[in-house]
Amino acid sequence: MEHDSIGEISSGIKVLDRSVLILHAVADGPRSLAQLCDDTRLPRATTHRLATALEAHEFLSRTEDGRWRIGPGLVSLSAGHGDLLIEAATPLMHQIMEATGESVQLYRISGNTRLCVASVEPSSGLHNTVPVGSRLSLTAGSAARVFAAFGTDEIRARVLADAPFTAADLEQVRSDGWAVSFSEREPGLASVSVPVFNGNGAIVAALSISGLDARFPRDAGEKWGSLLTEAANQLVS
Repeated sequence: MEHDSIGEISSGIKVLDRSVLILHAVADGPRSLAQLCDDTRLPRATTHRLATALEAHEFLSRTEDGRWRIGPGLVSLSAGHGDLLIEAATPLMHQIMEATGESVQLYRISGNTRLCVASVEPSSGLHNTVPVGSRLSLTAGSAARVFAAFGTDEIRARVLADAPFTAADLEQVRSDGWAVSFSEREPGLASVSVPVFNGNGAIVAALSISGLDARFPRDAGEKWGSLLTEAANQLVS
């Protein structure tokens, strides 16, 4: 390995090295084109071409204001490897799926979205599909309610500004220990979610069961909340 003119390791394959420079820059947080050029010291046209190509492969994606951020492609490649929470959650998620017949997801907060980092689905029948790497709203759905209810004041204030639920709804979530939603994030879909805490009591993820609204139990919280909570408690580190 050699070092190129801007002090980064060079493999001798310029396009690869430049692409890695861009990924490293975005890993520190969303970047505009101008910021990427400043961080990488690459020409504007080159930076735009490579960032756009990385976006096409879903290694990068865009924020609402057009900045590049790490995309679901990278997450999906790495989500199942070397992550102790995901490794611990996966067998429990399979047990929940077998018990309920519905899809099960594990979400983490990523920027202004919730990121699906693990997903288990029934092998047959109609069910809700959420691919690993999917970024969903923090302002709708039961997992969003959980993150808002048990997250920081800053997250709660930001979410409530655009959410269909209220501060009173979140108080109820904290009281129940779970949240449910019906056709809130997307018509025809329903879900129930619980928080996953670390050893310090901070929320690190949301564990969810999701399915078709038409067949989802209206008492899903009472029916499946304790099942999810029991699994989440086993993931406390």
